[in-house]
Amino acid sequence: MLACAFSADVAQAAAPAWPTLQSAERVAHAVTAPLLAATRAGNRSVLVGDHGVILLADEGFQFRQAKSVPVRSMLTTVQFLNERQGFAAGHDGVVLGTEDGGETWTLLRSAAGAEQPILSLFFSSPSHGIAVGQYGWAIETQDGGRTWRNLQVASGDEADRHLLHVFASKRGTWFIAGEGGAIFRSADGGKSWQSVSTGQKGSLWYGAGMVDGSLLVCGMRGHLYRSGDDGLSWQQVASNTTQSLTGIAELSNGRILVAGMGGTVLRSSDYGRSFSLTERIGREPLTGVLKTDAGLVLTSMAGPITEEQ
Repeated sequence: MLACAFSADVAQAAAPAWPTLQSAERVAHAVTAPLLAATRAGNRSVLVGDHGVILLADEGFQFRQAKSVPVRSMLTTVQFLNERQGFAAGHDGVVLGTEDGGETWTLLRSAAGAEQPILSLFFSSPSHGIAVGQYGWAIETQDGGRTWRNLQVASGDEADRHLLHVFASKRGTWFIAGEGGAIFRSADGGKSWQSVSTGQKGSLWYGAGMVDGSLLVCGMRGHLYRSGDDGLSWQQVASNTTQSLTGIAELSNGRILVAGMGGTVLRSSDYGRSFSLTERIGREPLTGVLKTDAGLVLTSMAGPITEEQ
């Protein structure tokens, strides 16, 4: 939802007639572009954001723009399965694929003009993945993103809730964090879903599975929840902030960092059972956090912010 201005089988990638379905421009100050998501591709950091900007860094924090990106759409989500194969997606319903660690990207899907932005995607294998968006919309692929079909996650009163972030636990259970405090859980690889309530109504923007098997989700107005039973139940964790929380990164030895709006940074040393609050001097609108070999990368609406470790 942060990435937005806040049917039949889905079409294949179309010819780039829509303005944003043109190759991303190489710009002199790409490191100042709004960034919305980041991940690791082996030892490489991959950051995605507005205008089709994709930044790569192989060592330290020396960021450079990817060689070829076929869209100028806002990219909201990125995932790599290994050091070379990855996927990214975003507005205009675009899904991109890469086989060379993010240097060059191929347009796998687009739906320009359909007002169906992809807010998150998750691949469990090179062939099988799902993508989610607003008003309960979800799609699934079984062939590496070349074709997609509609997927029903929720029903009844929850059928039109925005689906905001897909993630998995260390046990392989899938989750979707959503609008109105909703969490959807699948123990069979996305074939069926059940709703698990947090007991609150604030939208949840991000979730992550920890190495000890626990789970964390975070979202609007400082809402933060933890599960120790693979997502069957959730307990609220005090964040001591009303700033919206947007990203989670596990560091090491039980240390976890949560980032959010207004330069909010929460730190835990007990696998997310409790957190201490700090605020960056610049009060930057942070959209996520990534652990790298050199330290931390905080994605923001003004580019990457780095912290050496």
